[in-house]
Amino acid sequence: MPALAEALTSKNYTTLTPVQQGVLAPELRDADLLVSAQTGSGKTVAFGMSLAPTLLGDEERLPRASRPMALVVAPTRELALQVKRELEWLYARTGAALASCVGGMDMRTERQVLGRGSHIVVGTPGRLRDHIQRGSLDMSEMKAVVLDEADEMLDLGFREDLEFILDAAPAERRTLMFSATVPRPIVSLAKRFQRNAVRLETTTEQRQHNDIEYRALTVAPSDRENAIINVLRYFEAKSAIVFCATRESVNRMTSRFTNRGFSVVALSGELSQGQRTHALQSMRDGRARVCIATDVAARGLDLPDLELVIHSDLPQNSPALLHRSGRTGRAGRKGVSVLIVPYSARFRAERLLQGARIEATWAAPPSAKEINERDDQRLLEDPTLTEPVAETEAAFVGEVLARYSPEQVAAAFVRLYRTGQSAPEDLQENPKFARGKDRGDTGGTNRGEKRESTRKSRTDFEGSSWFSLSVGHRQNAETRWLLPMLYKAGNVSKGDVGAIKVYGGETHVEIAASSVDRFEQAIGPNRTVEKGINVAPIEGTPVPPDDMRSPPAERPARNDDDGGHPRGNERPPRNRRETESTGAYAGSKPRSTRAHRAEGAEDRPRHVSEDTPRPKKTYKPKAAQDRTGDSHGERRHDGDAGTTRPGKSFKPRADRPAGDRPGSDRPHADKPYSGKPKTGKPKAGKPKSGKTGSSKTGLGKPGGKFRGVAGRGKDGGGGKPYKGKGPASD
Repeated sequence: MPALAEALTSKNYTTLTPVQQGVLAPELRDADLLVSAQTGSGKTVAFGMSLAPTLLGDEERLPRASRPMALVVAPTRELALQVKRELEWLYARTGAALASCVGGMDMRTERQVLGRGSHIVVGTPGRLRDHIQRGSLDMSEMKAVVLDEADEMLDLGFREDLEFILDAAPAERRTLMFSATVPRPIVSLAKRFQRNAVRLETTTEQRQHNDIEYRALTVAPSDRENAIINVLRYFEAKSAIVFCATRESVNRMTSRFTNRGFSVVALSGELSQGQRTHALQSMRDGRARVCIATDVAARGLDLPDLELVIHSDLPQNSPALLHRSGRTGRAGRKGVSVLIVPYSARFRAERLLQGARIEATWAAPPSAKEINERDDQRLLEDPTLTEPVAETEAAFVGEVLARYSPEQVAAAFVRLYRTGQSAPEDLQENPKFARGKDRGDTGGTNRGEKRESTRKSRTDFEGSSWFSLSVGHRQNAETRWLLPMLYKAGNVSKGDVGAIKVYGGETHVEIAASSVDRFEQAIGPNRTVEKGINVAPIEGTPVPPDDMRSPPAERPARNDDDGGHPRGNERPPRNRRETESTGAYAGSKPRSTRAHRAEGAEDRPRHVSEDTPRPKKTYKPKAAQDRTGDSHGERRHDGDAGTTRPGKSFKPRADRPAGDRPGSDRPHADKPYSGKPKTGKPKAGKPKSGKTGSSKTGLGKPGGKFRGVAGRGKDGGGGKPYKGKGPASD
C-alpha cells in the first residue's frame, strides 16, 4: 500500500526482515497466523503491515473512527506504549487514530480517548479487560486481534484475561499470535481461538541472534560488580543495559555506578509509570548510557543504539536469556551479550546456553591492563586526530604550539581525553580457575584433580575485626545463606570471612584485617546489606549476648544405694554365667519382680493382709473372665513366692455389709449397693474401664459427673449417680 510504503521509506527501510516478508504473502492476506520469531526481528512492523489489508481494504485512508477496528495486546506497559509509537508512524499517512489502555495510567483519560473514537487500541490484558467490563471499550466491530509476545503473557498469568478478551471479540475476526517461542499452552490457545491458523516460522529461528556476540565471564562471587564495571569500561558502548534479579540489587548497583561516574538510570517494578517512562526517554536521548533493570524490561523494549547487554544475575531459563539478549542486535545492528558467571554457577550457565542453542566465548573479565590498552587504542583511532585543521582554528593552534612543546600539548590532550573515565577495578584471581585453559576460559580442574584450598588459616586472621548482624536463630539465620550475602554485599571473598557465630537475635562475623576497609566501604554509611539486615562493628573481643548464654545443665545425682549402677569405671563387668541364671547385671535391679523371685524373696512380703490396701482391679465383662491367664486381667500373688493365680474382675455384691467394704468411712457409705454398673454396654472385644479421670466415667476432670461411691472397687465407678443432700466426696 502506498501510504505504508512511504512511511517505511521515511524510516530508511530498504529491505524487509524474513518475518515481515512472510506475513505479506498474498495467500495469507485474510488468514489467522501463528508466527514464531525471536525478538528484534521486526515483529511490530510485521503485524502492522499484515493488519493494513484488513483495516483499509482498497482504500488509502481510514474513515472517521466510531468503534475500534483492531486490538493489540502486549504483556507490559513499556511494550504496549512502544507498539503504539511504532504503529503511529507506520499508519501516519492513513489517518488512523490510536489509543492506549495500560496499567498505571489514568483510566478516566483513557475512557475519554476511547469515547472520541479510535481505529487501533493497544493495551495490557488487565486494563483492557477492565474497559470491556465497564463498557468503555466496544468490541462489536473488531476485525482483528493481535497477541504480541503471547508466550510471555501466559507466563505472567494472563491466560484468563486473554480468554475473556478473545471471547468478547466477534467470532468473524482475524487472530494473529506473535511469540518468540511456541510452547504447548500457545498451541492449545491457538486451537481454541484461531480458525485454520497458518504456522509461520522464520528462517533465522534456526540460529538465535546472528548479530549478537555472546561472552561468558567467570568471576569470584565478590567481584561480580567489579567485573561489570570493567566490562562497561572495556566496551565503552553508547548505551548498555544491566539485568539484575531483584530490586535491591538494582538500587545498590545504581547507587554504586553513579558514584563511579557512570550516567545510570534504574528500571524496576517498584517505579511508577512516569518514572519508568522518564528513565527510558533518558536512554533514548543519550542523557544516560547505562540502564540497570530487572526482567520487567526484558520484553519488547527497543532502545536505540543499545550495543551491550550484561547479565549480572543469570536468567531463570533459556527463553529468558534470549529475551534479555534480544534488546541488542536489532534491525541488523551488532551487539554483545555478556554473562557474569560466578565460579559455582559455571555448569548452570552452560545448560542455559545449550538450551538456547547459543555458542558463547568463555573468558576471564577484562583486567585493568587490558582496559588501559583499549583506551589508548580508542584514543589513537579518534576521528578528531585525523580531521584537517579548520581555518578558524589555525591561528589559535599556531599560538598553542608556539607557547608549549608538542609533548606538552599531547599530554594535555591525553589528560582531557581520560577525564571523567572511571578507573578500572583490580579483580582477584582464584587458583582453582587458571587462565588459558580449554576454550580460552577460566576452566577449572579436571575430574579427579586435586584442587588447592584457598581457605585462610587462623594465623591470617590476627588483628581481624568483628561485626554484628541483626539476624539470628529467631530469624532462621544460617551460614549457608549468610556467607553468599556477605560475599556479594560486602565485596569480600571466601578467604576474607573467618568465624561466624549465630545467636538467638544476632550473628557475629569475623573479617580479615586486610578486607575490613573494603567491607565497610561496600556496606556504605547506612551499614545495611540485603534483606534489611543491619551491620555494626564490635569493639574488641566479641561477647555473646547475656540472654543467649545458657549455663551448662547440671548432671543429676545418681543414687548408687538404690540399686543403681556405680559411677565411672567401678561398674562391674558383665558375668555371662550369672546373667544366664539371674537375667540381670550383678548389683543391678531385677528387670521384673514377677519373673525373678529367687533373690531377696524374704525381703518383700508375698501375701495380702487387711492392713495392706487391696490391689486395684479393672472391671471386665463376664465374657472376658472365662479366659484363664488372659492378657487383659491382672495377676495377684498368693502367699508362696513365685505362684500366681488369675486375677478376677470386681463383681459387686448386694448382700455385703457396707461396713466391710473398703471406704466405708466415707459419707453415705452405709447405703447398700444395688443395681448393675452404670458404665454403659461394653463394646465387643474392647472392654470398658473405670479408670479415674476417664472420659467415659466423667471422674477426674473438671465438670465431670459423680458416679457411685468413691473407694468401691478400683475407683468407685459402676454405682448409681449420687442424689443425696450431703457432700458427694471429701
